[in-house]
Amino acid sequence: MQSYTIGQAARLLGVSPDTARRWADAGRVTTHRDESGRRLIDGRALAAFSIEIAQSGAGEEDDPSTTSARNAFPGIVTAVKLGDVAAQVEIQAGPHRLVSLLTREAVEELGLEVGMRATARVKSTSVHIDRV
Repeated sequence: MQSYTIGQAARLLGVSPDTARRWADAGRVTTHRDESGRRLIDGRALAAFSIEIAQSGAGEEDDPSTTSARNAFPGIVTAVKLGDVAAQVEIQAGPHRLVSLLTREAVEELGLEVGMRATARVKSTSVHIDRV
């Protein structure tokens, strides 16, 4: 499973690294250390935490987000629901929850799973997902 540094987690959650560090220090999200001593957050734990803070509004920074038809939303995959032909992928990008309906084959080719980084690209009513 992929793990994220505090800085990477902060970007995915849409907060400053100091905020992410304070949350880790307070035990709101569990960290572990790699062989070089960096604190890391497990991808599945980060996905669950991103949903929690989005629902509580705790991840919102002072600057409101601005959007346009060509925006990219880097985030973390929080859910993948596979059907026989179609699939639904949810991404939490800071305070934004994006849902994309795509083919099961596309999800499998991208190797999308909960806890990995992905970017949702929005144009009009279409949401495209890029594996990061």
